Amino acid sequence: MLDRVLQEIRARHRFVVTSHARPDGDGIGSALACGQILRVMGKDATIVMHDGVPRIYQNLPFAGRAIQADTVPPNDAVILLECDGLKRTLLQGLEDCFLINIDHHVSGRNFAHINWIDSTVMATAELVYRLARLACVPVAADIATCLYTALMTDTGSFMFEGTNERTFTVARELVLAGADPARCARPIYFGHSTAKIRLLGAALSNLHLEGPLAWIWVTLEQMDRFGAREEDCEGLVNYALSIGDVQVAIFFRELPGQRYRVSLRSKGAVNVSAVAEHFGGGGHKCASGCSVEGPLAIAVSRVLERLRAQPVTVSTP
Repeated sequence: MLDRVLQEIRARHRFVVTSHARPDGDGIGSALACGQILRVMGKDATIVMHDGVPRIYQNLPFAGRAIQADTVPPNDAVILLECDGLKRTLLQGLEDCFLINIDHHVSGRNFAHINWIDSTVMATAELVYRLARLACVPVAADIATCLYTALMTDTGSFMFEGTNERTFTVARELVLAGADPARCARPIYFGHSTAKIRLLGAALSNLHLEGPLAWIWVTLEQMDRFGAREEDCEGLVNYALSIGDVQVAIFFRELPGQRYRVSLRSKGAVNVSAVAEHFGGGGHKCASGCSVEGPLAIAVSRVLERLRAQPVTVSTP
């Protein structure tokens, strides 16, 4: 399928590259790298994100060239990264475009004209890296920095289950190409806003535990009071997951209209992707998300009920 993707790219000139709304590190890093790879190939590439580039990724190479918009500009094709459908982008005008879908999620869907979905890799960045190599595009330090950041964040700093020797082989090659691991990590793990830290305190004050399950939440009122953005919620769920006896952590963020955005994280014993898919979301076995109807007590009850029904896989040393 990679050969077919490259064939379609070579046959076109104007590209839009995008990812899902509220983009994470893999979505942003892969899109920025993909855009530059296309430019090196002599193509016209525009990075379009409905929600723009989150603050912690704005120092990445090419981030300043990304456009925040509601509608895709004129193009010959759109490359969608890490999306399981057009709705995930929140962009208008995609229906009439030639679509190339590149994804690594188990929940990936064949919604585009060309679909390259490989769930054996840990990040879409690995697929974009393969694309560059097959296209004989030199992976310069700026491209490597974007791809390494994407790989690092989507593997939970190389901690998520599924991380293996192939993951580290790609990481090694990106470092050899010029990515600086410390400089990639610093703005993500040591560049938090004051609002995020205050929001973390509020979320942890709501901590609930039930056996191997832990859940926390924040309200719209707390978001407003601290001046927090959506991106300030990124990673809060991991603090609950860091508790020694906890196997699954859930973070509920209140949305307008009494809906809740749910982030699910697992240490590997429980497949949280299956839970997210039940509610119309998706993701990885160890990191997934979805939205559910409120109020909070009902949202928590529904998600916990699905989690309790999930089989637990105990790995042996």
